[in-house]
Amino acid sequence: MDLRMPGGGGVDAIRELARTGARAKVLVLTTYDTDSDTLPAIEAGATGYLLKDAPREELFTAVRAASEGRTVLSPAVASRLVSAVRTPRAPGNEPLSAREREVLALVAKGTSNREIARELFISEATVKTHLTHLYAKLGAKDRAAAVAAGYDRGILG
Repeated sequence: MDLRMPGGGGVDAIRELARTGARAKVLVLTTYDTDSDTLPAIEAGATGYLLKDAPREELFTAVRAASEGRTVLSPAVASRLVSAVRTPRAPGNEPLSAREREVLALVAKGTSNREIARELFISEATVKTHLTHLYAKLGAKDRAAAVAAGYDRGILG
């Protein structure tokens, strides 16, 4: 799966595959290796993440490994993920995932958890999980504080 495609994004496609319960294993093959690209793809359910400049044999090995459900990461992506785990950001300073930003925007509009779930085609339990994560990342205790932090940080406009 590429991340940037005409007519839609790879992360959305990965998320949709996961939502529908598809048994597909997704190996991202792209030129984009920034945290803002890799983390959402992995969070959405990608089995692996390789850059397009990977040697041919590495690509073949990665496809086989991903098809067996094993995680495959390019060395650059793996290094950044290890660094992120070793030096976690202080609460209130972590970037929100694309889905967390969507949930926050809907909360700011006064949308209930049930309505958010329906609009994003996810369960209410998943909405609550996203809320818990974004509260922690924003250093917020509730919906109102999260929305205020979202505006303060320029996430909501």
